Amino acid sequence: MRPAHDLSDLVKWLTREEWRSHLEEVMEEHFGPAMEAFGLEFSEIDEALGGSWGMTLWGCAFEDFLTRRFGPGEQNPVEAYLRRRGWKERVAARSYMMALQTSVMSLYEVSDLVPGQSFRARDLIRGGDPALVSEHTATRTLKLWDRIAARIVPQGEKMILAGGVLAFTLEGSQTLIAQLRDRRTKNGQRSKRARGAPGESTAADETLRRAAPLFTTTWLFDVLPRALGINQPILHNSDGDEIVFHTVTFPLVSGVEREELLRRLGRLPQLHRENPTFWNWLGGPASGRPAANSERALVWNVTMEDGTVVLGNVELKERGVALSVNSAARAERGRAMLADALAGLVGTPLTEIQTIEQMKAAPRGEDRASAAHIPPEMQAQLVHAMLDQQYKALLDEPVGMLGDISPRAASRNARGREKLAAWLKHLENRSRHAGDRNDPMATYDFTWLWRELNVEQLRN
Repeated sequence: MRPAHDLSDLVKWLTREEWRSHLEEVMEEHFGPAMEAFGLEFSEIDEALGGSWGMTLWGCAFEDFLTRRFGPGEQNPVEAYLRRRGWKERVAARSYMMALQTSVMSLYEVSDLVPGQSFRARDLIRGGDPALVSEHTATRTLKLWDRIAARIVPQGEKMILAGGVLAFTLEGSQTLIAQLRDRRTKNGQRSKRARGAPGESTAADETLRRAAPLFTTTWLFDVLPRALGINQPILHNSDGDEIVFHTVTFPLVSGVEREELLRRLGRLPQLHRENPTFWNWLGGPASGRPAANSERALVWNVTMEDGTVVLGNVELKERGVALSVNSAARAERGRAMLADALAGLVGTPLTEIQTIEQMKAAPRGEDRASAAHIPPEMQAQLVHAMLDQQYKALLDEPVGMLGDISPRAASRNARGREKLAAWLKHLENRSRHAGDRNDPMATYDFTWLWRELNVEQLRN
C-alpha cells in the first residue's frame, strides 16, 4: 500500500500545460537568485552540494507551489486535483495533501530527540510551546539544537515533517530571522511573535507563506559559497598571523649528550615542561581576536588553564629537536630561539609546511593507528578534561556571540542570559556534529556550563 505522503500522482497531474508555467514561476522564485548569483544551472547546484540535495530543494519549492492560488479564478493546485482525481486517493493521502495546502514553512530548533521516533520542534519565528513531531528517518541524523526549516503538518493525531527539510547553520538562521523581521517591519506588522502552534492559523502565517522562497534562497546563499570554495573563513592565531602549520626539526650532531640538551632547553624561561621530552612554548595572554583586519578572520588559539597562549610545542626526539607552530612568524621566532639555545648541539634545521587544506586532505590512517592503543575510555577522559579546561578559561573571556563580553558578565541580566542560551546551544550542537556519535567530542556533557552560568532553566 502506498504511504499517505506519496504525492507521485499529484506531481504527474500537475505537469499538465495549465499548471506547468505556474510551477516554473515558483521554481524561479526559489532558485533564480542563487542560480544568477553563482552562475549555475539547477542541476549544477545539486552537483555542487554533493548530488543529493536536488530532490529536497525541488520539494521545498513544490510544497510552496501547493499553497498558492493562480489566475483570475484563484485556482489552487491541490483543490483542483482533489476535485478531479481525489476519488483515486486514499483518505489519508487526501488529508495529507490538504494539510500541505494550508501549511507554512518556518524555522525550528530541535530538542528531545528520540532516534527513529520523534523530536520536539520549537518555532523560532512564531514562538509558542515546542511541538512533538513523529519522525523515523530524519531523527537518525538530526542533532540536539539543530535548526531546520520545514513544514510541520498533521497526520491523524500526530504531527509530521513534510518532505522539504533544510538544515540551517547558526549564521544562516540568524540571517533568515533578520530578513523576516525586516519584512514584517516593512509591511507594518508587529515584530512580536505570534503564539500559534504548527498547523494553527496565526497573524504570522501569511507573512511566512509569502516568504517561503526566502527560506530556500537564504539557505543556498549560506551553503553554496562553502561548497564552491568561495569566501572561506581565514583562520588567524592570537598574533594576527594566518594559520599555516610549520614543523622545524633540528638534527642532533653526532655524539651529543641528551642531558646537555635537556639542560639547555630547561634554561629557556619561555618553555614549560609537560613531560621528560615535551615542552609548551608560552607567550602572553590571549587577545581574544585576531590582529588582522579582515571580516572573514576567525581567531584560533590554544591556551593554558590560566589563559596563557601556547605559541608552539618543542619535542625532543631520537634524532632531533622538533618545533611545531601554526604560523611562519612563530616558526621564525622559534627557530632563532632554539638555534641560539642549542648552538653546537644541533645542525641546520629543516622546515615542513602544511596548510589547513593540506592537513584536511592528508590520510588519517597514521593518526588513527597512533591512538588505537589508547583505550576509548581513556581517550574520552583526556578529551573531556581538555574541554573542561578550555571552557573554564572561556567563562571570563569576551565572546563575539555575546557582544564581546564574557559569559559570566552576560549571565547578569535577562537579555544576556538569552544570548548565553543561544551560545551554549551552538557549542553543544557543534559538538554533537563531531561525526561518530561515540567520538569524545560528541559525548561531552555541557550540563555543568549551564549550571555554572545559572541558565539551566533556558535549556529547553
